[in-house]
Amino acid sequence: MQQLPSPQVLTDVLPSVIFELGQRFVDSGFELSLVGGPVRDLFLGRVSPDLDFTTSASPDETLAAVKGWADATWEVGRDFGTIALRKGEHTIEVTTYRADAYDPSSRKPIVAFGEKLEDDLYRRDFTMNAMALRLPGLELVDPYNGAIDLSVGEVRTPGTPSMSFSDDPLRMMRAARFASQLGIDVADEVRTAMTEMADRIKIISAERVRDELVKLINGIDPRAGIDLLVETGLADIVLPEVSALRLEIDEHHRHKDVYQHSLTVLEQAMQLESDADGPVPSPDFVLRFAALMHDIGKPATRKFEPSGAVSFRHHDVVGAKQVKARMRALRFDNDTTKAVARLVELHMRFYGYGDAGWSDSAVRRYVHDAGDLLQRLHRLTRSDVTTRNKKKADRLSFAYDDLETRIGEISEQEEMAAVRPDLNGQQIMELLDIKPGPVVGRAYNFLLERRLDNGPIDADEAVSALREWWAQQPESDQQ
Repeated sequence: MQQLPSPQVLTDVLPSVIFELGQRFVDSGFELSLVGGPVRDLFLGRVSPDLDFTTSASPDETLAAVKGWADATWEVGRDFGTIALRKGEHTIEVTTYRADAYDPSSRKPIVAFGEKLEDDLYRRDFTMNAMALRLPGLELVDPYNGAIDLSVGEVRTPGTPSMSFSDDPLRMMRAARFASQLGIDVADEVRTAMTEMADRIKIISAERVRDELVKLINGIDPRAGIDLLVETGLADIVLPEVSALRLEIDEHHRHKDVYQHSLTVLEQAMQLESDADGPVPSPDFVLRFAALMHDIGKPATRKFEPSGAVSFRHHDVVGAKQVKARMRALRFDNDTTKAVARLVELHMRFYGYGDAGWSDSAVRRYVHDAGDLLQRLHRLTRSDVTTRNKKKADRLSFAYDDLETRIGEISEQEEMAAVRPDLNGQQIMELLDIKPGPVVGRAYNFLLERRLDNGPIDADEAVSALREWWAQQPESDQQ
């Protein structure tokens, strides 16, 4: 970990609005400090886009101090001591020193304003976020040794972990998130408190848990964060399907450790993400979460065969349903939920190709079914190979190389990513002289299936095929 840069360097790298604002508060007779994540990030060699400040001024005094300087102010967080403002391109939050208490049945604080910066820092989640820079002189205030904890790579709390997590149980999720984002560990006492108090996460809203989970999955080391959730029991509550992957290994070791396999698939999927200009820019939550969840249907479908082998038939379909249910419980949006579930459902499709090869029709269906998820499906399928048998791994890799080559060749001949029937719904209704309804949908699906099987045909052939199909439908006799 880097040390805090010198005041001269900080003056050069930090936005000038920080110093302008600090001087205004000092001139008004108040203290102002840059606090929390922005200070932590300076130790990590980066400048945070967030600008959070804490002050001895009350909300009214803050408004008076920035009057005529800020371009705009907002008082939505006034009851919690926070005044938001905009200066140029910067959005800034200034919060009065706090010394909050919490209702044990809720994560909402009972707001009490404090008088000292050190007291305000004590109420923060972790020591690495309980550092401040007094302005405008840039004096570091670090009463709880956050810089030391950051340098040794440990997450600690300013007070006792049990008190911190009792006050705000979401901090347990944040601990796992920071383990992932920063590639660091949590102190033993923090891990113990998380284990003992995991059940308190139930009072946190699903939306807040979801937001922390997304940040964890998108971190540089999500395996560390997920392991922490599983080991402490938090995953039993917020992501129980992942905890359930720790299947009991049968005595003959005839199936993989599904949990460790899933974490390896996640890591391998991350390595296949593209840069910002590529098809799957890193970090890609949909790909990563699908990689983690792709085998969650296995515990429910595990079967010991008479031969002693272990099977997981249809775990892909079962898993897709489980993913939908879990993501809906966590209040994910519909598009993200559908995308992850679809990848889980399709992740086994390739193995039929690897075993016997596919017709052009099957290749078309693979592309059609994947739709705009095709690039992610390529990466998920390749990541799912974790065997130590090099010959088997090479065979699967070669087979998928061949499949991608064939997709490319057929795509050159057809617009496979947007395969549609050769006639649209309006043309179907006009040709058959029918009104909108289920029959149109059936005709459309017939033409789509024909298109996938045989490739594109000209308009006359499509009309002829449609009329032939229509002659066999019971509705045709009613006209």
